[in-house]
Amino acid sequence: MKISSISGVVYPVRELDKAIEFYQTLGFRLGKRDDHQVTVYVNWFWLTLTTDHDHVPAEGGPSLYLKVDDIDDYYGAVLAHGLTPSTEPRKDRSGRREFLLLDPDGNRLVFFTK
Repeated sequence: MKISSISGVVYPVRELDKAIEFYQTLGFRLGKRDDHQVTVYVNWFWLTLTTDHDHVPAEGGPSLYLKVDDIDDYYGAVLAHGLTPSTEPRKDRSGRREFLLLDPDGNRLVFFTK
């Protein structure tokens, strides 16, 4: 089991334009945007700000995205270690494959591969 990199975080926001202004003021570079979300960058690290409640847990809070080389192998290794992911590997709206695993405190870890 090996994680390639910590790639980014998804934060739920109430007002997208206000959030964009805040993060740009801090020096984040503006990336791809649609009606419900925007991705901002510092170097290679990305932060997606979203008002799309389908991508935000009911209790709110961030999701940490962790890149792996092979999503199916990593999923199998997680299962072999006795852990229980919340989802099976599936395609997200951007086309990458991912699965969700909650840590013992309910924090969201999203493992993905492109």
